[in-house]
Amino acid sequence: MNLKTRINEDVKSAMRARSTKVLGTLRLLLAAIKQREVDERVELDDDALIAVINKMLKQRRDSIAQFAAAGRNDLADAERFEADLLTAYLPAALSPEEIATAVAAAITELAATGPADIGRVMNTLRPRLAGRADMGEVSRLAKTRLAGA
Repeated sequence: MNLKTRINEDVKSAMRARSTKVLGTLRLLLAAIKQREVDERVELDDDALIAVINKMLKQRRDSIAQFAAAGRNDLADAERFEADLLTAYLPAALSPEEIATAVAAAITELAATGPADIGRVMNTLRPRLAGRADMGEVSRLAKTRLAGA
């Protein structure tokens, strides 16, 4: 079952269970998917769906930080719920060791020698790790490795 079908089935299940919070979040996700499909005039595959989910997760994380800083824990909790629900649709995350190994392999493969090569390294890693690792963390790790190289 592809990811879009799974999301649609979960919407139906949430409707049957009368779970308004889950249903609202899934409808937001479907709206974002539909918007991107209309904008690009294509049917999104699972990789593109993961990119949409990652974008929504980044928005949720930013909102959580802002709400927590403002002392609005009720709103931060609502955003955390949505983030947790969206995370369930992503592939299994890589461990820190696996990420470090992938970064080291990309640096070796490209013969990267310093911080000037970070763009090439990230361009190589992005498709390999998309949806399975926080690309901000990957970038920090790659910059650290390249600075010490």
